[in-house]
Amino acid sequence: MKRLDGFPGSRVVVLPNSVIEELERDPLGEDLHITDIGYYPQAEGHEVHRPHGVGQYVLLYCVDGKGWFMVNGERTDLDRNQFVILPQNTPHAYGSSDDDPWTIYWIHFKGKKAYIFADGQPRVTEIAVAADSRIEDRLQLFEEIFGCMAMGYGMDNMHYAITSLYHFLGSLVYPDKWRHVKHSGSAGVDIIERAIHFMRDNLQRKLTLQEIADYIGYSPSHFSGVFKKKTGYPPLDYFTRLKVQKACELLDLHGMRINQICPLLGFDDPLYFSRVFTKIMDMSPSSFKRRGREKDSTNSNNIVHKT
Repeated sequence: MKRLDGFPGSRVVVLPNSVIEELERDPLGEDLHITDIGYYPQAEGHEVHRPHGVGQYVLLYCVDGKGWFMVNGERTDLDRNQFVILPQNTPHAYGSSDDDPWTIYWIHFKGKKAYIFADGQPRVTEIAVAADSRIEDRLQLFEEIFGCMAMGYGMDNMHYAITSLYHFLGSLVYPDKWRHVKHSGSAGVDIIERAIHFMRDNLQRKLTLQEIADYIGYSPSHFSGVFKKKTGYPPLDYFTRLKVQKACELLDLHGMRINQICPLLGFDDPLYFSRVFTKIMDMSPSSFKRRGREKDSTNSNNIVHKT
């Protein structure tokens, strides 16, 4: 194992064996459950070799950069917006690209019904970026699973994580259904909504005006004029504000630090991002985070306990 963790902004939950054994006896958990879950941003030097495999299926979902995996000696590349599920009990290895380190969400899962999502030879599946791709929705679902497991090993937490895992895996294995169900019966999405959706799906990247305009099918100047007329902001300014909005969520709900948040939002320099955040929010990230704690403390003091 070249390097397993220690990447800035990385997050991991590994269940103790005693909890896994309990899940294997549980009526819900015996069919499907998670043993390990994590997120590695810009994981330079990440490389894992398992010559005898592991007793779980391993999901690798690359959202930025690139890497590779090897099963039974056959090496395959894994690029941005692609995922693969490696089979259990099968020799494998995987790692991040030296030139463009990947950012991955990963899950080890097992159970009597796990094969439904990962039967047969592993194959790379691309998550095509489109107006209805719902990539941000999928990543939010991952955060719910991770956050629930990070809260502790109670069966209520585990059961919620399991039922959410079905939904998460279903969104990957049945992408057409995931895309279309939410928008069925709608009158369509205009170009501004499509552009904003594209931005939200790419918060971890440094998008250019040309890239957004190409996605919409307009020239940069025409698209910029139309976008600003409707939203009041130039496209890249709006994109930055979406990043700050996401940072507020991660600070407030997940208690993350700026150096953890920056890789998620395509910023290399935490000090620069702090200045951007302060300019938009009229307060620093630390003040925003402290305000949230003070608000929670005030609310908790007003709770009436009944017996």
